[in-house]
Amino acid sequence: MTSANEQLKEAVLRNFFTKDGKLKHLPAQYKKKLIVLERLVSGLEPGKTYAEAEVNDYIQRFHPDFATIRREFIMHQYMFRERERYEVNPREMWTRWEDVR
Repeated sequence: MTSANEQLKEAVLRNFFTKDGKLKHLPAQYKKKLIVLERLVSGLEPGKTYAEAEVNDYIQRFHPDFATIRREFIMHQYMFRERERYEVNPREMWTRWEDVR
């Protein structure tokens, strides 16, 4: 990761998360949103299958709008869903914020 990207990522995380780790709000700007989503999904265990309620509970630790964030996880390929079971996709499948202009 380039120095400019590292600085952007640090600034976004500092601006959108409180000191205790809560998400203030989901950024409107696409690139910043992807940075936030990547941080959130990174706390989930790859290879583990989660029930929808487990994903909701995890997201609610950071922000009350779990439905929107869960949907964003799916839309940007951070996770996939099959019959109300969720699993983290391999990082290679994730929408990469570094590639967004």
